[in-house]
Amino acid sequence: MPRIIALANQKGGVGKTTSAINLAAALAASRRVLLLDLDPQGNASTGLGIARAARGAGSYALLTGQKTLAEVIQATPVPNLSLVAADPDLAGAEVELVGEERREQRLRDAIRAPGALAAYDMVFLDCPPSLGLLTLNALVAADGVLVPLQTEFFALEGVSQITQTIERVRRALNPSLALEGILLTMFDRRNNLSELVAADVRGFFKDKVLETVIPRNIRLSEAPSHGLPVNLYDPRSPGALAYAKAAQELLGRRA
Repeated sequence: MPRIIALANQKGGVGKTTSAINLAAALAASRRVLLLDLDPQGNASTGLGIARAARGAGSYALLTGQKTLAEVIQATPVPNLSLVAADPDLAGAEVELVGEERREQRLRDAIRAPGALAAYDMVFLDCPPSLGLLTLNALVAADGVLVPLQTEFFALEGVSQITQTIERVRRALNPSLALEGILLTMFDRRNNLSELVAADVRGFFKDKVLETVIPRNIRLSEAPSHGLPVNLYDPRSPGALAYAKAAQELLGRRA
C-alpha cells in the first residue's frame, strides 16, 4: 500500500488546497501520486486544470458506492499525477451519508480494496475546511495527517482542535493514524508575527513541524487560475522551490 496522507485543518484559508496540489505535483517528479479532492468547493480539481463541466463522476460517486476508484480517476497536466475530482454532488454527501452503515469507513473501504492503489506510491486527500463527515472519512482512510498552518495568531487556536480530533479518530476508528507533520504556510519574514507564531508552534510540536516553511508568494496565488501547480507555472519561484523542498522533507520522514 502507498502511504495515504490527509491534508486537514478545520480553519479555511490556511493554504491547505494549495499545499495538496503543489506537494502532490512536486512528488510526481519521482513518484506516482494520486490526489483525491474531498472538498465540495473543488478547488484542487480547478487548480489542476479540471473544469467543473469536465469532471464527471468523482469523489461523491466513490463515497456513495456508485463508482469504483478505477472508474473515477483521471489524468492531470502533471505527469505521474492522477486526480479524483470533486463532482458537483459532493456538497450533499455529508447529509446523505449520515444514515448509512459504516458511514465513517466509506472512503477507506473504497480506496483500500485489494489492488485499488497498486499503481501509486503516495496518495493525498484534500479535506474540506471543517471537521465533518468528509474529513472524518479522510482521517479514517489515512495513515497520516499533514496540517497546513498559516503563521498568524488565529491559526494557533485551531491547531489544538485538529490534533484532538486526530487523537479521537485514532482511539475509536483508526489506530494507525499519526500526525505526519505541521507545514507552516504564508510565512512572511518581514513580519515579526510570522516568526513568533512559528517559534510557538515549534516549541509545542517540536520535530513534528517541517523545517521547510512556505512563503507568501504571488506565483502561488496566480498558478490555480491557469490550472497548473506552481512547479509548472513558474518552477523558479520561491513558492515552487519551497514546495519542492517540503516534498523531499516528507519523503525523508518516511525513510
